[in-house]
Amino acid sequence: MKLRFSIYFICILLFFSCKNNDNEMFEQEEYENWPKVNTDSIFINLDKKKIEDKAAQVDKVFIKLKKKTSFNGVMLYAEKGRVVLEKSYGVSNLRTQKGQLKNDDVFQLSSVSKMFTAEAIMILHNRGLIDYDADIQTYIPEFPYEGITTRMLLTHRSGLSRYESLADEHWPDKRKFFTNDDLVEYYVKYKPDPYTTPDRTFHYCNVNYALLANLVERVTGTSFVDFMQHEIFDVIGMKKSFIYDAPKDEDMPTYLPYECVQGYYLGRRRPRQAENEYLNGVKGDKIMFSNVEDMYRFWVAVDYGLLVPDSIQAEAFKPGSPIRKKKQDNYGFGWRMTYKHPDCVYHFGWWKGYRSFYMRNNKEDRVLIVLTNTDRGPNADEFWKLLEDNTSSLAPSSTNIHYIEYEEGLRFPYSSYLLRE
Repeated sequence: MKLRFSIYFICILLFFSCKNNDNEMFEQEEYENWPKVNTDSIFINLDKKKIEDKAAQVDKVFIKLKKKTSFNGVMLYAEKGRVVLEKSYGVSNLRTQKGQLKNDDVFQLSSVSKMFTAEAIMILHNRGLIDYDADIQTYIPEFPYEGITTRMLLTHRSGLSRYESLADEHWPDKRKFFTNDDLVEYYVKYKPDPYTTPDRTFHYCNVNYALLANLVERVTGTSFVDFMQHEIFDVIGMKKSFIYDAPKDEDMPTYLPYECVQGYYLGRRRPRQAENEYLNGVKGDKIMFSNVEDMYRFWVAVDYGLLVPDSIQAEAFKPGSPIRKKKQDNYGFGWRMTYKHPDCVYHFGWWKGYRSFYMRNNKEDRVLIVLTNTDRGPNADEFWKLLEDNTSSLAPSSTNIHYIEYEEGLRFPYSSYLLRE
């Protein structure tokens, strides 16, 4: 995200605190036509050399991964409020080896979608529409399991069994999409044995976040697709992001929408394009599409408290399960935590020809976003090394939120960062 400050905008701020001789402020129409001056020609960026060196260091890592693991995807690395490197490596069509990937290409996020679903729940909680600790039967009365709360869904402590197994066994026509409504109907109809009793233990299971999408629809009366678009993507300017809206009661398209990069399976022979999947009709746990620029914009919104107050947002990064031993991983609201990297939060995703990585080092204020269109590739070891490499560090910087609002015509619901000490 490249944000440039213009002299005319600085003047606007000055005039808000000063009045002219007639005790009247300048009208917006007067300063909108003032000339814009590129401040890059006036001010010296003292961190320029450090940023260039850091970008070269990050680039070297991904060039090496490209050679050793056939890494194929797009990445963005940011530190201390500045995008250090955003770059694509490889091609969009792995069968023909044609079509160079672009930085703004859109990928399926797989399970990284969960952090966005959790954000929707936090927005509704802040509005008083969802109680974290109320039984979900409050919102889905027909759901046949008692004692499961929204908080348990968010933190994967519901104990429910996998919906994928349920659908594989009973869904009659795999050429038609299985949807969130079908999911609820099948749990009511077949009532599969749960994995364990509610809140007994952490058990990562996609059904939890699929049900959260149902909760959004039940309490708002609007579709999950529309809620995410209007209440998150449009609000913070995620212009290329969307939730896949599978056509109900129609034959399933062979492939995912062509406005996104297609996923591929890498085998011993020629790469095979991933076909559509009947479970792609289930939202909330996966099937969100985005690019690295939009995803970094989401982090800025989270970091600055633009969607919900800080007190609400902070719960996303708190361990959702009791910590009974030192070597224990954990899960908040849509974000993972691991004892191996105690200062970090993250989520990875894999689903039908796509892999995704969203990693944040809170202590050093670093973010790494990696999106790929292959089912295989590098593991996260090199990514963790990048996030925790302190051989060089940039000076703190900040994003001008007011400028974004003015320049892009946005109005963020909250400005929590203004209230921080």
